[in-house]
Amino acid sequence: MAQPVLVLENTVQNYAWGSRRAIAEFLGRSNPGGAPEAELWIGAHPKAPSRVVEPAGYGTLERAIESDPVGLLGSEVCDRFGNQLPFLLKVLAAAEPLSIQAHPDQEQARRGWARENREGIPVEAPRRNYRDPNHKPELLCALTPFTALKGFRPLDDVARRLEPVAGAELRREVARVLREPAPASLRALFTRLMTLEDDEKRPVLERALAVARRRGGDDPAWDWVERLERRYPGDVGALSPLYLNLVTLAPNEALFLPAGELHTYLEGTALEIMANSDNVLRGGLTPKHVDVPELLATLRFESKVPEILHPEPVGPCERVFRAPAREFELSLLEPTAKVGLESDGGDAAVLLGLEGRARLRAEGRTLPLDRGQAVFVPASAASWAVEGEGRLARARIPVWAGPRTAANAGTAGG
Repeated sequence: MAQPVLVLENTVQNYAWGSRRAIAEFLGRSNPGGAPEAELWIGAHPKAPSRVVEPAGYGTLERAIESDPVGLLGSEVCDRFGNQLPFLLKVLAAAEPLSIQAHPDQEQARRGWARENREGIPVEAPRRNYRDPNHKPELLCALTPFTALKGFRPLDDVARRLEPVAGAELRREVARVLREPAPASLRALFTRLMTLEDDEKRPVLERALAVARRRGGDDPAWDWVERLERRYPGDVGALSPLYLNLVTLAPNEALFLPAGELHTYLEGTALEIMANSDNVLRGGLTPKHVDVPELLATLRFESKVPEILHPEPVGPCERVFRAPAREFELSLLEPTAKVGLESDGGDAAVLLGLEGRARLRAEGRTLPLDRGQAVFVPASAASWAVEGEGRLARARIPVWAGPRTAANAGTAGG
């Protein structure tokens, strides 16, 4: 049966690092309580599924999909992902740094989910690591200038930056990285750093702050060391800008985060799309649950220069980000008074207004897609068009063809 376009109302997550105005401004409303608003969730994750406000009677997007998965998602998506929407779209607004973290691969997520279920840990318990059995590859597209830490720096750079702060606590591990620049050496150094006793952390951080005050104006990594230590005193995660790549994205630039890559977001507003998961393994810089052993079991100790992604044109008003994920694809739509987007339908999509005054024409209805407004277009929609003048995001499931590459091996999702 053909399903109508669903107009969505989406849940805001109030995490401590969130902005007090960015998401409110994006949604065109006030924030009278002044609470930090960190993430706007658009999707069907059971923790906070979007609500269907039009047509009436559908409840949440999760419930609507359960009632007619083929009509909303299409038979191919249902076969591949078990009658579930496989992605979650977010607007992320970081006024303060997030935790230093990584995400599990599919097998680790399944094992961790089963283990914590056997242990009787409630899904919403603060000490829970695995809130679902899914992995969480993600792509982040900047809406404002956005600063992040992503992946380990080249090994000689890691050793050079940590050498002046190491002291007796880390000297042997730093020397090994210089002598044997290999993943095993990096693992030994990072493990030692993250498991320092409190009385060992103190002199390391004191030396780091002394260097940061001398060199901060010349090197933004040291600026961030001082800022992070001030925000989280005594946390060795403050040293993360010395061993992780510091990246600042311009609007419309993106990063792809695979499983096992250490990262954190420092400040800015962005779109984030990911497999439909809320699994985060944290190592510090947070009041939330930290599990260093589980994080260490997750990480890939690889040094690489971050790749900044730019959207590629695929039509007169659409540009798509190419990312090695089978659960999601993100594109930017920029219709004008002369050029719009027409679709023959057949695949499910979330459309989110970012700027201007665009609109969706489908099934004899016209729906506004102004900033902050979101709709779910079902796979059963025969055809639809985006027109007007504005800027939108489209999230959908990519067409899967050919063998998986090494970049997305292990994304057997669902």
